[in-house]
Amino acid sequence: MSHNHDSHHHHHHHGPKNYNFSFGLGILLNIIFVLVEVYYGVLADSIALIADAWHNLSDVISLLLAWGASYLATKAATTTRTYGLKRVTILASLLSSILLLFALGGIAWEAIERFSNPKEVEGTLVMLVAGIGVIINTATALLFVKGQKDDLNLRAAYLHMAADAGVSLGVLIAGGAIYLTGYLWLDPLISLFIVFIVLVSTWKLLKDSINLSIDAVPEHIDIQEIKKYLLDCEKVLEIHDLHIWALSTNQTALSVHLILSHEKSDNVLLLQVQKHLKEHFSVEHTTIQIESSENNFCSLNNPCCI
Repeated sequence: MSHNHDSHHHHHHHGPKNYNFSFGLGILLNIIFVLVEVYYGVLADSIALIADAWHNLSDVISLLLAWGASYLATKAATTTRTYGLKRVTILASLLSSILLLFALGGIAWEAIERFSNPKEVEGTLVMLVAGIGVIINTATALLFVKGQKDDLNLRAAYLHMAADAGVSLGVLIAGGAIYLTGYLWLDPLISLFIVFIVLVSTWKLLKDSINLSIDAVPEHIDIQEIKKYLLDCEKVLEIHDLHIWALSTNQTALSVHLILSHEKSDNVLLLQVQKHLKEHFSVEHTTIQIESSENNFCSLNNPCCI
């Protein structure tokens, strides 16, 4: 005799904060800064400034990538994409982390070359432009400082701008230190120090992005605590086929089979579990299947499933 399965789906539509203004303002400020760097780079005959302008242009591309992903994540689901395009935010954070690694590699390569072939810092004009870069990149990074704590896509945008602010600040510090001491090797040394600091955060961003792209449990989720909570629920005898994965960089989904001590579906229990998972574990999308303890022959109840 077959047993009854009762599936209950609950969708939450409380979307993340809209960052359109932050992306728009950040992109506008950085495009203006790129134009300023190119103009003064040509004026001062500074290869370094022109090269940095190209680097900042790559950051504009990264901001556009993150903004586009955030927009696509709001698109409605379709019959062929039943979760919509939310996972595009994960792909965007992955691509941004790879771009940032390449950018850091370029900075490190130039810094290492400068140890053997030291160059004078290009006067007050270059330092002035670097100062403008610190202000613009810091201001842009601050636009995402709150959202980056809970969203990998925003963290990628934040890290790009924070890295640029750090590099510009390094130019200023190196310029002042070289002016006072005459030691040209301080310029590449400070650059490598900044690269190392940013690399630590970027490596974590890359690792987290890869994990989410292959449906790993999001880092902020304690799966053992969730299992303990479910098993402690009244009437729940066993659980199996528990899966937790990221729908996007700021939304988490969960599916699980609950074996109850009676056959009848308990909607009160379902709503209670869903509310608790959302409020205490930040799991916004849950799918729960109820099964009877009698004659339970669920094909997914096996040692291969959690």
